[in-house]
Amino acid sequence: MAYKNLVIVESPAKAKTIEKYLGRNYKVVASLGHIRDLPKSRMGIDFENEYQPDYITIRGKGPLIKDLKKYAKKAEKVYLAADPDREGEAIAWHLSHILNLDKDDKNRVVFNEITKDAVKNAFKEPRSLNEDLIDSQQARRVLDRIVGYKISPILWKKVKKGLSAGRVQSVALKIICDREEEIKNFKPEEYWSIDGNFKKDRKKFKASFHGVDGKKVNLKTNEDVQEVIKKMDKDKDWTVESVVRKERKRNPSLPFTTSSLQQEAARKLNFRTRKTMMIAQQLYEGISLGRGGAVGLITYMRTDSTRISNTAKEEASQLIHETYGAEYAASQPRKGKKSGSAQDAHEAIRPTSALRKPEDIQQYLTKDQYKLYNLIWTRFIASQMTPAVYDTMRIDLEQNGVRFRANGSKVKFQGFQKVYIEGRDDGKEEKENLLPDMEKGDKVTRVDLEPNQHFTQPPARYSEATLIRTLEENGVGRPSTYAPTLDTIQRRYYVTLKNKRFEPTELGDIVNNLIKEFFPNIVDVNFTAEMEKDLDAVEEGKKEWISVIDSFYQSFKKDVENAEENIKEIEIKDEPAGFDCEVCGNPMVIKIGRYGKFYACSNFPECRNSKAIVKEIGVTCPTCKEGQVVERKSKKKRIFYGCSRYPDCDFTSWDKPVGRDCPKCEHFLVEKRKKGSTQVVCSNCDYQEAAQS
Repeated sequence: MAYKNLVIVESPAKAKTIEKYLGRNYKVVASLGHIRDLPKSRMGIDFENEYQPDYITIRGKGPLIKDLKKYAKKAEKVYLAADPDREGEAIAWHLSHILNLDKDDKNRVVFNEITKDAVKNAFKEPRSLNEDLIDSQQARRVLDRIVGYKISPILWKKVKKGLSAGRVQSVALKIICDREEEIKNFKPEEYWSIDGNFKKDRKKFKASFHGVDGKKVNLKTNEDVQEVIKKMDKDKDWTVESVVRKERKRNPSLPFTTSSLQQEAARKLNFRTRKTMMIAQQLYEGISLGRGGAVGLITYMRTDSTRISNTAKEEASQLIHETYGAEYAASQPRKGKKSGSAQDAHEAIRPTSALRKPEDIQQYLTKDQYKLYNLIWTRFIASQMTPAVYDTMRIDLEQNGVRFRANGSKVKFQGFQKVYIEGRDDGKEEKENLLPDMEKGDKVTRVDLEPNQHFTQPPARYSEATLIRTLEENGVGRPSTYAPTLDTIQRRYYVTLKNKRFEPTELGDIVNNLIKEFFPNIVDVNFTAEMEKDLDAVEEGKKEWISVIDSFYQSFKKDVENAEENIKEIEIKDEPAGFDCEVCGNPMVIKIGRYGKFYACSNFPECRNSKAIVKEIGVTCPTCKEGQVVERKSKKKRIFYGCSRYPDCDFTSWDKPVGRDCPKCEHFLVEKRKKGSTQVVCSNCDYQEAAQS
C-alpha cells in the first residue's frame, strides 16, 4: 500500500490505534521500545571525553532497524511519535540518529491521549526534538550506569556474584532496612483506655474517658484506671456538660498521578505495582470497542501532575449534571497542588472521555482492565464533584469531675462520595456514628464500663503502596522508576514480601550496611532528592548534563577507590540443613541463591544435589494420604499448596487445606479469607463453617 508519511511509535498496539485515525497516507510502525542503549558487557562511558556514552544497537534489533530504514526511504516524511516523556524523547532521538533524520526538522509528534482528535491535532503541530529532555534522560542513564557498574563489581567480589546496586533501588532498600531496625529496637509502652456505655431515653451510645477536673489525663497503668473508677458513682446520673455541633466538609481526592494510582490500585484492587502499570499501558494504547474500533481509554499514565484540561472539566461537569444532578457538580473543582518535583508536562491520569462510562464498555474489557478503568473513571468524576458534608456532634459528660467524651457524625450530603471513596492503608472504612439528640444539662445513665489495656505498636512494615508514597514524599525517583525499583530489590533477594509487607533478607542487610558505610551519598535520601532536582534542572535547560555528572562523579570516584581497598570479603556462611544428602551422604546445607534460600549438598561441586525449601503446614495430603501438604509459589509468586511427593502425587490447591474432611461430602476442607476474616469451606460442595476474625 502506498503511503506518503511514516510514523514510528513504540508498541504495535499503539501503532494499530493511531494508523486507524490517520488514514491511508500514513504508515504507522513500532520500534518495540529503545533501539540503542549502553552495552551490557562493559561500562560504555568515556570518562576522558566528558562522559560521552557509547551507544550500540540492542541485540536482536538489527532486522527491525533494517525494516525501519526501508520504510523511511519510501516516505516523504518521517514522524517520531514515541511517548510524551523523557524516555519517549530519547527513543525518538535514537531513531532520528539511526535513520539519519535532520535533528532540526519538525518531525516530533506528542499527544497525551490516543483519541482521534488528540492525534490529529498533534500532527498539525509537530516540533523538533527537545534537546533538554534528551540530555536529562541521557544524564539519568549515565548516572545510573556509573553507580550500578562501579558498585556492583565490588559487591560481586566482596560478597557474592549476581548482586547489584542502583541509585534509587539502594535508597528503597535502606528505607526498608531502617524500618526493620526501628521495629527491632521498638519497646512497647503500656497504656489504658476506659470506654463507657451510656443510655439516653433508651438509646445507647459509647463515650471514652477524657480527663479529670477539666484536664486531659493519660492512663498509663491499671492503678491509674482504678483511681478514676473510684471517683465515679455507678448509681448517679451523668450530666451533659457541653454539646458542640458543627458542619464538616470533606473534599474529593485529586485525580490520579502515577504514584497515587499505584497506591490506590494496591489498596482497592490488590494489584501489584507492575500489574497496575501494565494494564494502564493497555488502556492508554487503545482497546477495541466493537465496531467503533480501538480507542485510548485513559491519558498518559506516567505523570506527577494533577492538572486537568478545561475540555475534560466541561465534559465531566456535563455528565455529573445529567447523571447525578446540579447539586453534585462543583462550580469550582478543587485545584491540585504542584509539588516541587512535579514537572506538570502532562495532565493527571483521567479517562479520555468522561462520557465513556465503565459499565457501558465493560463487555470489551478484561476483568482487570475494567477494574482499573473503573477506578480511574470514578476517581476523576469524583474530583469534579462537590464536597461531602457531615453533621458532627461532640458531647462531654461529667460526674464528680470525671469527664467522658463522645464524638458522632452523620452524612448530611454525599457529594463526591456518591461516586467514590478513597481507600485507606488499614483497609478500614469510616462509618457513621449516630448519637442521641442531647442538650447541655441533660442527664444520662451509665450502663457499664470497659477498661482496656493497650500497648504501643511498632511502626508497620512498608507495603508496595506505602513505600512508593515514602519515596515520592522524599523526592526519590520519578513516576516511571517505582515499578522497576520494587521489582529489582525483590529479584535480587534483598527483600521479600510477607503478608504484602516488605522484610529485608540477610543478604539485603549485608548489602545495605556496606553501601551505607562506603557509599553514604548513594543511600542518603536528601542527596538523592537533590540529584533528581538537578536532572529536572537539565530538562528545564537550567543546567548542563555534563556538569551534573561531573559534580557527582568526582566525589563518588573517591568512594569507589576507598571501597575497593577497604571492604573486606564477607563470607555468607551456609546454615546446616539438619539432614544428609540422599545422593552422596554428606550433610545438606542452606544456601542463598538468586531467588532465595535453597538446600544444597555441602560436597559441591563434586555433588550437585539441590532442592527447594518447602514449608510444611502440618496436614497430610488429602489425595495420596502419604505425603505432607507443603506451601509453594507459582511463577507469579502466588502461594499455593501441593503434595511433598510431587510428581508422584499431583495434588494442588490455591486454598490452604485444614486437615479435616467435609461432613457433607467427605472432600477436604480449606481456609478462605474474606475481608479480614477466615472461613472454613468445602473444596467441593457448599458446606461452610462460621467465619473467624
